[in-house]
Amino acid sequence: MTPDDVRDRPERWTVVEENTVFRGRVFGVRQDRVEMPRGDGTEVVTRDVIAHVGSVGVLALDDDDRVMLLRQYRHPVSRQLWEAPAGLRDVDGEPLRKLAERELLEEAGYRADRWDTLLDVFTSPGMTDERVRIFLARGLTEVPAGEIDFERVHEEADMPLVWVPLDEAVRKVLAGEVHNAIACMGVLAAHAARASGFAGLRPADAPED
Repeated sequence: MTPDDVRDRPERWTVVEENTVFRGRVFGVRQDRVEMPRGDGTEVVTRDVIAHVGSVGVLALDDDDRVMLLRQYRHPVSRQLWEAPAGLRDVDGEPLRKLAERELLEEAGYRADRWDTLLDVFTSPGMTDERVRIFLARGLTEVPAGEIDFERVHEEADMPLVWVPLDEAVRKVLAGEVHNAIACMGVLAAHAARASGFAGLRPADAPED
């Protein structure tokens, strides 16, 4: 194979049995019995799968090349993490850009004039089908609090916002000071895209392959 062959492609091996173990609001857990290669033949093995609704993230970059980060408590890891605005795909049929616009407004109180697709990722494909589209949002405008019809509660009740220069955000990611996956991937991708003046980015409504 050559570098030109490096492109993810859809494929599904034969599943002979599926058993739902847990079903929740955001994700479910199932056990799949899958035919997989072994020697000259195949064998059926069990794989645990977390079925996730998916999400979007927003890497917001202002006119001074600063990245927006929000701090949010994350109970599973017992940490206060600096993150990019993000949200679940929990409204059936909602366009991903519209969801991203809503999350940027509700979590951070901003709107953006320019939206591009920064990258599409599977967060942990060895265990979950969760997929995330991360947008690059530019041309930012702060929205007065009185115009935002959203109450921040629970993990979102106390989310301080800070603007970090993009180069400094890269340093923080590489130094292990920022751990959130969407923030880390978004920061590094934005830094790489900036080198070409963001010329290679896909439009915000680009299809997910």
